[in-house]
Amino acid sequence: MEIKYCKKCLMPSSRPRIVFDNEGVCNACKHAENKYEKINWDTRREEFLKLIEPYRRKDGYWDCVVPWSGGKDSSAIAYRLKFEFGMHPLLVTFSPQLPTEIGNHNREAMIQLGYDHIYFRPDQKIHRHLAKRFFIERGDQKVAWTAGINAIPVKVAMKFKIPLVFYAEHGESEYGGKVLSEEHRKMRDFTEVVEHQIGDDPSNWVDDMVTINDLNPYTYPAVEELKEAGLKAMYFGYFFKWSMQNNYEFIKDKIDFKVHPKGRTPGTVTSYDSLDDKSDNLYYYMQFIKFGFGRAVRDVSRMIQNNQISREEGLELAKKYDGEFCSEYLKDMLEYINLTRKEFNAIVDKHRNPEVWKKENGKWQLRYPLQ
Repeated sequence: MEIKYCKKCLMPSSRPRIVFDNEGVCNACKHAENKYEKINWDTRREEFLKLIEPYRRKDGYWDCVVPWSGGKDSSAIAYRLKFEFGMHPLLVTFSPQLPTEIGNHNREAMIQLGYDHIYFRPDQKIHRHLAKRFFIERGDQKVAWTAGINAIPVKVAMKFKIPLVFYAEHGESEYGGKVLSEEHRKMRDFTEVVEHQIGDDPSNWVDDMVTINDLNPYTYPAVEELKEAGLKAMYFGYFFKWSMQNNYEFIKDKIDFKVHPKGRTPGTVTSYDSLDDKSDNLYYYMQFIKFGFGRAVRDVSRMIQNNQISREEGLELAKKYDGEFCSEYLKDMLEYINLTRKEFNAIVDKHRNPEVWKKENGKWQLRYPLQ
């Protein structure tokens, strides 16, 4: 497998499901071109206003659910829904694996503006078992967590009979992936989520320690139940020009939004993204191990696509920071999944893709370095 890099951003062809055109440009960059050159955002805004009007409540009951981490993106959405569009959102959080003080602070700062909030923390014995199992099997300790953050907001919406859910952006469109249809850019398809984000149906995770009942926090309601409930799950980023930088600039003016105290998060150039979970550093490092690109390539590619920096500037930054191993929180993470450092190192190397990596003079090197 020869790895190629997008001619406009830095995304490699090793990113799962990404598509390149004949000119070597990835579909995330083509989507960005549409965002800035073709889409009429005034029309999209009008479409959004027509969408929410039938759901708007006057009796104080919640009229929509926002899956909410307390980060810049979901907080920007929650703020706009409440204060710009007059909606009454219920915020729903599936607990980070290892919550950080920064994440706790940012959530509390937002809640104090006047929101109702449900914070769901799953059975930790089961969650830690699944985290360890999937780190060993897939090099990703957040597989079950990803299922939970998708399933719980939907279950809450159905439980409280709230027919509208607002997710952030359609990741397959924004960052390069398989877009099943134009409708999927706007409306969430739960089958797509299971296949692309989680990898398989959580009901398959039964083992000697985990029963089917233990998996309730991670499994979606049946399609028939969703249809019967009339639940509509939409992507906010379809209606408004999506940019993580703009979301940060927006929310930092509304609340005391804290960023990484060292000025940038390890492994990347930004300081304001994925701050709420001590597990995230390892998650992005394993992305680098498995696919040959890490957090810096991800972030600078988004910055290039949103016209914040040039490809040359992004390349320089990515070469400096991508794949940077950070021991911050590693001790906490190893305790959480009950592994020694020696066991951890062996698992990391097991997931190192031989089509991506080669060993020279005792050191691992990318077969196809950034260019």
